[in-house]
Amino acid sequence: MANKDDVDVLFGIRSAFYTGNYQSCITEAQKIKKLPNAAVAVEKDVFMYRAYVGQRKYTVVLDELNPGSPPELQAVRLLADYLYNKQKRDSVLQSLETKLTSGIDSNDDLLLLMAASVYHHEQKYDTALRCLNQSDSLEGAAMRVQIYLSMSRVDLARKEVRLMQSKDDDATLTQLSLAWVNLAVVCFMYSGIAVTHIYTRTQGGEKYQEAFYIFQEMADKTSSTPLLLNGQAACLISQGKYEDAEMVLQEALEKDSSYPETLINLIVVSQHLGKPTEVSNRYVSQLRDAYQDHPFVRDYQQKEKEFQQLTEQHRNVQ
Repeated sequence: MANKDDVDVLFGIRSAFYTGNYQSCITEAQKIKKLPNAAVAVEKDVFMYRAYVGQRKYTVVLDELNPGSPPELQAVRLLADYLYNKQKRDSVLQSLETKLTSGIDSNDDLLLLMAASVYHHEQKYDTALRCLNQSDSLEGAAMRVQIYLSMSRVDLARKEVRLMQSKDDDATLTQLSLAWVNLAVVCFMYSGIAVTHIYTRTQGGEKYQEAFYIFQEMADKTSSTPLLLNGQAACLISQGKYEDAEMVLQEALEKDSSYPETLINLIVVSQHLGKPTEVSNRYVSQLRDAYQDHPFVRDYQQKEKEFQQLTEQHRNVQ
C-alpha cells in the first residue's frame, strides 16, 4: 500500500468509499491520471475495485483483474469471487486458507482485510479477528469494531474505538465506528452496516444524538448515501421517531431501491407505524428475491421454519 506521506492524494477517494458513496469513489479514481508513485496508483485501483464490489458489480472486478494483477488487487478479486460465485465458496475459502497459512507479509494489510471480510460474512468471527490482529491500520481497527458488535461485545468495541481516537480522532473511520458503537445497544451489525431491530421504545439519550450528528455531518460534507441515511434512520428509530425515520429511509430508497439495510429498516418502521401487513411483506419479498444470503434473510427464514415446526407439533397434539 502507499506510504503515509502519499495517502492525502487519495483522501477524497477513500472518504467516498468509507461513507458508501461508491460511484463517486469510482468516478474520482478514473479521473486521476498523475500519481506520485506506483504504490499510490495501486491503492487508487484497490479502492475503485472495492467500490465496484460495494455496488455488487462483481463481474467487473472478476473480468478486469487476473493472476497478473498486483497482489493487492488479487485480494480484492478474491472477495468478489467469494461474493459472486456462491457455488465456489468452499474452494475460495480453501484458497484463502492456503494463502494465510503460507505466511503473510507484514505489509499485506489488504489481504488481511479481505480475508476478515470473508470470514465475517461466514460468521466465523474468531477467525476474522485472528486475521485482523495482525493489522495495525485504522481500517483494520474499524473492522474489529464491526466484528465485536456482531459478537455483541460492545465493551471490546468501545475499547477499540478509544484506541482509534488516540490515533486519529477526526478520521472518517473513527467517527463512523464511534457512531456504530453509540447505536450498539439496539443495533446488530450485518456486513458492517447498522440494521435496527427495535421492538420496544428505547431511550438512548445523548448517544443517539451524537451518532445522528456524526452521520449528518458526513452527509453534509460529502453527500447523503444509503449507508449514512440508514445510520440516521437507526438513530431516529432508537428515539421512537418513526415518521422521521421513514422519511429518511424513503430518501435512501430513492438512491438505491435494492439496498438491503434500507428494506430491513423499512420493515421495522412499517411495523411501528402500524402499516398494513402487506407493506412489510413487500419489503420482505424484495429481500428474499435479491438477498437470499443476507444474514437477516437467513435468520428470518430460520424463524419461519421454527414457527412451522411448532405449528405442526401443535396440530399433532390436537
